[in-house]
Amino acid sequence: MAAHSAVIPRNKRRRRIIRAALALSFLVAIAALAFFAPVLRHLGNSGDDGAIAYERAKRRWMASWGMAMPGAPDVTRLSQRLAEHGVAAGAPIFMRIFKREFELELWMRRDGVFHRFAIYPICRWSGTLGPKLRQGDHQTPEGVYTVDAGALNPNSKWYRSFNLGFPNAYDAAHDRTGSFIMVHGGCASVGCFAMTNAQMSEIWQLVTAALSAGQKRFQVQVMPFRLSDQSLAAYGNHPDTSFWRTLKTGSDLFDRTLLPPRVRICQKSYQFEAAQPGTTGAAAIEVACRREPDKS
Repeated sequence: MAAHSAVIPRNKRRRRIIRAALALSFLVAIAALAFFAPVLRHLGNSGDDGAIAYERAKRRWMASWGMAMPGAPDVTRLSQRLAEHGVAAGAPIFMRIFKREFELELWMRRDGVFHRFAIYPICRWSGTLGPKLRQGDHQTPEGVYTVDAGALNPNSKWYRSFNLGFPNAYDAAHDRTGSFIMVHGGCASVGCFAMTNAQMSEIWQLVTAALSAGQKRFQVQVMPFRLSDQSLAAYGNHPDTSFWRTLKTGSDLFDRTLLPPRVRICQKSYQFEAAQPGTTGAAAIEVACRREPDKS
């Protein structure tokens, strides 16, 4: 009789474990459907839309479970990484954002030129490839922007944030509308570039150190993807290809000189010029055309 009564509790425990496992599996399935719903909506699309939707949903799911973004630097080793790169917090900085690759690059000046310090995987951005055109289109912008101390928000509801300054002079010349386009923490975005809080904490530390040390503003180049000749050729029929080729001029100039180029808006178009040696990359975007040298 004693042996029989001992079996009953064990069976009950087994049934409870099975029910709990089934319930957990059901919850995981529901969560997966919720997080990957954008992918399901894009299954009929070919090319970038579906791939971007998949990557966006995957990163949202990873963030919800506290998982690190793919390729994330070890933000717990900031001091060691700075030393390994031969730079110190307070050095002038420069940024590039690549939407298709979900990457934010942070460069720091050393020995008179800029060196890439880190590539931070972007947790989330909204919209598709192509610039932001109007308020409410849920697009992230593309172009060249500058950020100064007035753009920083240490008390953002998204942990910490800085305003990219959209619309800039180019955007305004093309009647593009919108406001408060940020880089921020929180891994959620409608028109912004969202990072994990841990990454944003490190970015914030380097941004505020550079501006406090005397860099008046820093340049941020926002690109649809890494603008090689091959990648542009693959988008030959895209309506924004001509705009992207103009942006490539500025991107190539930085790659060649490792200095943020001077930027002008001339007749509603970007105009890029190599920066002078020793620049901190703090020049504002000018609304003017480059003067051609006098001919004599």
